[in-house]
Amino acid sequence: MEFATPQFWLAALEIIVINILLSGDNAVVIALACRNLPPKQRRWGIFWGAIGAIVLRIILTFFAVSLLKLSWLKIIGGVLLVWIGIKLIAEEEGEGGPEVQASDRLFAAVRTVIIADIVMSIDNVLGVAAAAKGSLLLLVFGLVVSVPLVIGGAQLIMRLIERFPILIVAGGGLLGYVAGELIVEDTAIADWVHAHAAWLTWTAPIAGILLVIGIAKWLQRHRAHQREGANPGLPPSAL
Repeated sequence: MEFATPQFWLAALEIIVINILLSGDNAVVIALACRNLPPKQRRWGIFWGAIGAIVLRIILTFFAVSLLKLSWLKIIGGVLLVWIGIKLIAEEEGEGGPEVQASDRLFAAVRTVIIADIVMSIDNVLGVAAAAKGSLLLLVFGLVVSVPLVIGGAQLIMRLIERFPILIVAGGGLLGYVAGELIVEDTAIADWVHAHAAWLTWTAPIAGILLVIGIAKWLQRHRAHQREGANPGLPPSAL
């Protein structure tokens, strides 16, 4: 497919639209992972997180069909997403103290974004690969054009998080929902689920939300009690 043909640009538009529709959860993860970075580091965290996610999505696209046939891959990915969701909710403002360098926190944020995107992109890349119709140029072009859209979405969500902190919980819950969907769709159990427990297709995502939020809130309370025990003379507002 040549660069100047209408077919190329139509397929490129399809890829861009697919990425706009499928990148909402990626923007949420980027915003959550970067929210505690210093203001100057946030822009770099969002930028490198989006770049790393797009590059890995390109790589994943070439192996998408084979990957989706591997048993237990989605189950492992779902468990990983649950862990990331818990971590993002339970992580507190300024956590880690002055001994944590900004560069270390930036690296950790970018790493979290890339890991989450790999897991969430297992299904998404199939749509992109189909639209690209085997053209590497088209694939790279469409995904690169999508980068500013993901970055812009993450910046918008981060501003909303600053005004409405409850969105942190909602974002973590979204990861739990995606995790539940992934687990019941794994080839190792999908046939059994559809034959004997079709109700899991809608209860598993809900259970994922409850699991992520429940464990994260328990961790927050546990840490608060630990701090109160270590500083019994301080009022709660000072902790």
